[in-house]
Amino acid sequence: MSYDNKIKELKIVLPEAKPPVGNYVATKISGKMLFVSGQISIDENGQLIKGKIGKDLDAEAGYNAAKRCALSIISQVKKACDNDLSKIKSCIKLTGFVNSTDDFTDQPKVINGASDLIASIFGDAGMHARAAVSTNSLPLGVSVEVDAIFELN
Repeated sequence: MSYDNKIKELKIVLPEAKPPVGNYVATKISGKMLFVSGQISIDENGQLIKGKIGKDLDAEAGYNAAKRCALSIISQVKKACDNDLSKIKSCIKLTGFVNSTDDFTDQPKVINGASDLIASIFGDAGMHARAAVSTNSLPLGVSVEVDAIFELN
């Protein structure tokens, strides 16, 4: 099954691939590697998902915020591949940043939202290395940011 068909089967609606808001590019291809800049947590209505995990939001809300980051990653990947996800060989790595309180220690559970979504679309090719990092602040006060590296065919 194609990745696009898998997205349809899972009834996933991808957000628009947003242009960067700073002096960088959303994606960069080097050889057979596709690097995706950090995608911040934005809900289906285009609103920022803000707040500290462990204070303003619980781990489940963080999981859903990370899932939204992954949806934006897929949108950026699709755009970088001229709308042809068959160009993707595999997801190599995700790095997830969680805006969390000092005593919150479930960052991996939060970033599972992104990992689970990538795996649900790409199957075995979606299994990746990962880091889940706590931070005291993220751009615009968002709860989660995730970047990615993919390998192209």
